Amino acid sequence: SGTNAHVIIEQPPVEPPAPAEERPAPRPVPWLISGGGPEALREQAARLLDHIERHPALEPADVARSLATSRAALEHRAAVLGTLREDFLPALRALAANDPATAGDSAITGTAGSRPGTAFLFSGQGSQRLGMGRELYESFPVFADAFDAVCAHVD
Repeated sequence: SGTNAHVIIEQPPVEPPAPAEERPAPRPVPWLISGGGPEALREQAARLLDHIERHPALEPADVARSLATSRAALEHRAAVLGTLREDFLPALRALAANDPATAGDSAITGTAGSRPGTAFLFSGQGSQRLGMGRELYESFPVFADAFDAVCAHVD
């Protein structure tokens, strides 16, 4: 009936990629392992080691959160400390092989109920190094809240 229509189709403009999200520097975290007995603890360490080796993309902080919140705290326990995935592997291997001495300072083992008494360390009045708690205060909101609460009581 005489109506004309025209459509011009072209590729949309290319959007620049979003800037990469800056991730904070990794922090040390504990991986908590427990078992009903010494053998069960070793088996748990071996299973965790196998899982971590099969899933190299797992973030240490995510593993720490899962172990702390979704596992029972049984009688025989171990904590493996580290920052990067590679920090945990030697200690897990040592625990799985029943050789915690070779894990060095990164693994701590114990039995529930056999804890030593509470220890307090009075290292001085905080004047050893100006600002020595600043990084903790800036990085950990729980620490900052507790520190502010203590300061309010002292003030």
